[in-house]
Amino acid sequence: MRERYLKLYTGAVNDVLRFTYKMQTTCLPAHFAPLREGMKLAGQAFTVKGAPDITTDGEMETRARMLETLHEDSVVIWDCTGDTVTAQWGEVMTMAAQRIGCRGAVINGIRDTQAILDLGFPVFYQYKTNTGMMGRFRLYHYQKPILMGDVVVEPGDWIFGDIDGVISIPKAIAYDVLLAAEKILDREVVIRDMVESGMKPTDVVKNGGYF
Repeated sequence: MRERYLKLYTGAVNDVLRFTYKMQTTCLPAHFAPLREGMKLAGQAFTVKGAPDITTDGEMETRARMLETLHEDSVVIWDCTGDTVTAQWGEVMTMAAQRIGCRGAVINGIRDTQAILDLGFPVFYQYKTNTGMMGRFRLYHYQKPILMGDVVVEPGDWIFGDIDGVISIPKAIAYDVLLAAEKILDREVVIRDMVESGMKPTDVVKNGGYF
């Protein structure tokens, strides 16, 4: 299913969720952007919650346990409680996640950016910084529901990201959404052919097309 999602684009998935399932809040906040143009990610949500916090006792151990709990085809997605200062993700965490088969991260702050790029690990982020999280930010828990903007993300929901942003698909309907979005792509091939043939926009609409 993951490989099939990667062949889609987020707009088609959003349209299915909005118009078929009447879900208006599935798109994560617009500030999450791909680290490299053309970067995409898809996988099941591994949720993490953290916040600015100066305490350090046991924090590194919690972080290590979280990394060990990641699973193949997961996308680690962090609710950072609005932090805009620290990097919650860097090179060594990327290496550990990749070895387990994690497929990407959605997070506020990153550092070691060049190393992450060299590793080819998909990351959607808000900002870059050289400020680490130890003594400034603390991981509280993982694999519990989190809030990303207006979107509640449950562990195991499907996360899909491309150049237009990141969207969350409830796990119970993820396969049906995939099928419906694939049909949209098939339909849009026909619509493009109509436009490229010189058909007037009004006639495109009459023939079942849209813009």
